[in-house]
Amino acid sequence: MAAEGGRAKPLAQSRMENFRRVRTSEEEMPLPFPDLPPDVVEMKVKEGSKIRNLMNFAMAQMELKGRRQIVFSGCGRAVTKTITCVEIMKRKLGGLHQVTKVRYKTVLEVWESQDPPLDGPAQNLTVHKNVPSICILLSRDPLDPNQSGYQPPEPRHEAGEDTLGSSSKGLKRPLPPPCEELLPKKLQVQESDSPRGTGTTAGQQDP
Repeated sequence: MAAEGGRAKPLAQSRMENFRRVRTSEEEMPLPFPDLPPDVVEMKVKEGSKIRNLMNFAMAQMELKGRRQIVFSGCGRAVTKTITCVEIMKRKLGGLHQVTKVRYKTVLEVWESQDPPLDGPAQNLTVHKNVPSICILLSRDPLDPNQSGYQPPEPRHEAGEDTLGSSSKGLKRPLPPPCEELLPKKLQVQESDSPRGTGTTAGQQDP
C-alpha cells in the first residue's frame, strides 16, 4: 500500500494514479422497445452533450419532419441530462405517450501508463465497467398502458412557461428497477502490453 500524508491508500488506487484514460467506448445494445420503425430517431445523450443542440435537432425531427416516435438514451452521468431532455420535449409538444426502461450496459475504458518502461512498450489497462443506462420512448401514437414503465400523456403548456426550470423535477413516476440479471458486476481489469490498446469507440455523434 502507498502512503501519503500519513494515510495509507489502497494499492489499486495508487496504481491507477500512474495511468491516464485514452479511450472510452460503450457496448452496443438493441433498443428495449418492440415494434419500433426501422428509421426511428435515437438521441444518444452524452455527459458533454449540450441540451440546446439536442433539443433543436429532436424538435425538428418531431415538428418539421413529422416523426411519430423518438427515443432518448444515456448512461452513467448522462442519465440526468437524458431525463431533462425528455421533460422539455413533453412540455413543448404535449400529448406524448412515454415508456421508460432502465438497464445496465458495459463501458470499456483503455488506460495508458504515464511511466512506460525504458526497455519495452507502454503498459495498458483495459477496464470494463457496468453503469446504469436509461432509454425513454416518446410517441404521438398510443402505447400499451399495461407495459412496465408506461406513463400517460401530459397536457401541453402554453408558450413562455419555464420549461427548463420545471424539467429539473425529473420523471413524475419512479423508474422501474433494472432486471435482476443486469445488476452491477464485479469490475474486471485486463492488462495489455500493446502500446495502443484495443477497442473502438461506438456511438453516434451528438447533433
